[in-house]
Amino acid sequence: MAKPQRLILAIDQGTTSTRAILFDAAGEPRASVQRELAQFYPADGWVEHDPEEIWQATLAVVRGVLEKAPAAPSDVAAIGITNQRETTVIWERASGRPIHRAIVWQDRRTAEFCRSLSADGHDRAVREKTGLLIDPYFSATKIAWLLDNVAGARGAAERGELAFGTIDSFLLWRLTGGKVHATDATNASRTMLFNIRDQKWDEELMRIVGVPASLLPEIRDCSADFGATERSLFGVALPITGIAGDQQAALVGQAGFAPGMIKSTYGTGCFIVLNTGGTIVDSKNRLLSTLAYRLGGKPTYALEGSIFVAGAAVQWLRDGLKLIAGAGDTGPIAASIAGNNGVYLVPAFTGLGAPYWDPAARGAILGLTRDTGIAEIVRSALEAACYQTRDLIAAMTGDGAGPLTALRVDGGMARNDWLMQFLADILDLPVERPVVTETTALGAAYLAGLGAGIFSSTDDIASRWRRDRLFEPGMKPALRDSLYAGWQEAVRRVRSAP
Repeated sequence: MAKPQRLILAIDQGTTSTRAILFDAAGEPRASVQRELAQFYPADGWVEHDPEEIWQATLAVVRGVLEKAPAAPSDVAAIGITNQRETTVIWERASGRPIHRAIVWQDRRTAEFCRSLSADGHDRAVREKTGLLIDPYFSATKIAWLLDNVAGARGAAERGELAFGTIDSFLLWRLTGGKVHATDATNASRTMLFNIRDQKWDEELMRIVGVPASLLPEIRDCSADFGATERSLFGVALPITGIAGDQQAALVGQAGFAPGMIKSTYGTGCFIVLNTGGTIVDSKNRLLSTLAYRLGGKPTYALEGSIFVAGAAVQWLRDGLKLIAGAGDTGPIAASIAGNNGVYLVPAFTGLGAPYWDPAARGAILGLTRDTGIAEIVRSALEAACYQTRDLIAAMTGDGAGPLTALRVDGGMARNDWLMQFLADILDLPVERPVVTETTALGAAYLAGLGAGIFSSTDDIASRWRRDRLFEPGMKPALRDSLYAGWQEAVRRVRSAP
């Protein structure tokens, strides 16, 4: 009889797609299945997802990857979940039915509420307790909006009839047949309700925002026992032993376990995470102090810079402007011209994230002339991700990071060689791309593998990281500074309050 395989199933529920990847015990991907996710834009700055679509897609990709591998469900030793963070779902405990579409992390509908919280003097408490800024990005004000705008929701919440969760928590509830209402510490740290110093939900913050404690899930380590799937879903009960928000999962997947290690993920948005060890760094440059991960009850902290639009700009070129057939077209198009010809795209489609935190800013293409063509616009979308990365690296350096020796990159955009070379050039920093660029899913698999005993330690995980390619900077300093100065002027022109 053949010996059962020791496979780890990672569920990567992102902003634009849901993916399942099977990894073997060496951390190598065996099979992957992905399904795109519909985006809903009910009003200016509003972004929503259908939780039921997310659930059905999750079932489909998990079943699909088991068939594709091929692997029997009994070969799966553990499941790890990683997810778009901050996206907010509230559902009925009795039926599991969501009371509204999910409000996505990019959504800005609560900007006015956030301004009122700041006007009432709550900025300092939020910053000190959560490491975050008061912003519509985070879950807390989204929860309050749902309670106040869905008929009967607040009363039902106060009676304990509703449950809140980020996407990980919602999927965990569904996968376990409603037996487990929990989240991990990294996702909790993105709600604006979690005290990163005390490692628990904060009663003062719940009162300030108006969120009943009865809504909130139990908080567990990133590698922990999160229950098991209902046997009816996949034929066997599969243990769920790892959960982390997507950017923290990517840090784990990049083996960023030592203080000072830094990674940048290029997906829908771009997120840079710098491991600060056991120290909470209070940023002077409007970066976020957050959890990197929590293992064995011990928190490891990070500085994070959040860019709202990176790959989403490429998706817009494809679906909105119809300028490209696919993301793979962008590198050759960008390389077809010698420079950007003064054209800059500031992709502030849902405001600007760090270090600006300007929810009222809106996107623009600047520097257009009669000679501007598709190549300049496509190139400007790629360059924007790199300029925004430089914004964040500069902020981190100002907060005491460094000197940085290299930036580890991952995500779908990291496969674009032209983009990675321009990134190294504009940062004047070597860029390292790993063999496995889907490090978000890999990180979830590593955390689940730790929980299942497949990996012995973070050192065991770190020994498996392998570099695919190193991009060395080669741009002349004068050109680098000139290009970045043009970007800074473009950003100034779209700011709501320059």
